[in-house]
Amino acid sequence: MKNKVKDLTIWITGASSGIGEALTTAFAKRGATIILSGRDKEKLEAVKNRCKNRKKHIVIPFDIADATQAKEAYEAAKTQAGKIDWLINNAGISQRSLIMETTEEVERQLMEVDYFAQTCLTRLVLPDMIAQGGGKVIMVSSVAGLLGTQYRGAYGAAKAAIHMWANSLRAELHGQGIEVATIFPGFIQTNVSINALTGDGSAQGTMDEATNKGLTAMVFAKQVIKALINNEEYIIVAGHKEKLATRVNRLSPPKLYKLIRESKVT
Repeated sequence: MKNKVKDLTIWITGASSGIGEALTTAFAKRGATIILSGRDKEKLEAVKNRCKNRKKHIVIPFDIADATQAKEAYEAAKTQAGKIDWLINNAGISQRSLIMETTEEVERQLMEVDYFAQTCLTRLVLPDMIAQGGGKVIMVSSVAGLLGTQYRGAYGAAKAAIHMWANSLRAELHGQGIEVATIFPGFIQTNVSINALTGDGSAQGTMDEATNKGLTAMVFAKQVIKALINNEEYIIVAGHKEKLATRVNRLSPPKLYKLIRESKVT
């Protein structure tokens, strides 16, 4: 199986920090060739330089929310790498604001980045994946996409949408050799809460206590890679409380939402 990973070319968006950076360095350590994407070229280059066999990896910066840039990035990735075996749609932005205090513009921004940008890039990659005989598309959703909680209304909706879209994609293209996996992170120690949008579109600028106490990004990456190698399709990587909440939700949604209403969620 290690030889299989070593043969892969993996395109990872949001690779400049957080779980994208952790996935990049962990896959590179296992011998894969990585295409690193994000908006900040300098940060991407810094991550590339921390990777094993750094010279073979490719940096392609672009704004994933810009469809024109996404198409140009795909053409560059195809030209420079020759093939794309796996696409990991990791780029995204979170939210920390109550629904009644969030503008429609901010909600649309969250949907553009966390849903439409992901589906757009995936559609660009799929024809060549099918033509080459197969590939894997990995969507990074969230536990928030499985459970509705305070302060994450539009974010949870976008992450739920990408989860459902991935389910449909899996059903439609399974016979053409396309595998689809969805990852549901819980609280992971990254800057996600610092960069999260508030109701007026500004960044929150502070670290959530729950995020600060979450799994490390490297622990997350190791669990994800193990699950993907084992061909798991529905991957929850989270702490005990988040996993318990997903189980309670499957058994009794009313009970879960009673607990959510009574809990302190920030």
